[in-house]
Amino acid sequence: MNTATILAVIAVLAILFFAVRYIYKEKKKGNHCIGCPYADSCPKHKNGGGCGA
Repeated sequence: MNTATILAVIAVLAILFFAVRYIYKEKKKGNHCIGCPYADSCPKHKNGGGCGA
């Protein structure tokens, strides 16, 4: 493996790590619609509905 391949693998692993960490933190906060700007005050979620448009 050359240097470029090693750096690419490290970059992909870092992106994957931070994505999983973000999802874990959001789920721990109780957000069910991760990435939605209205996740905390979603009327569908409060009324027992699911996420989506």
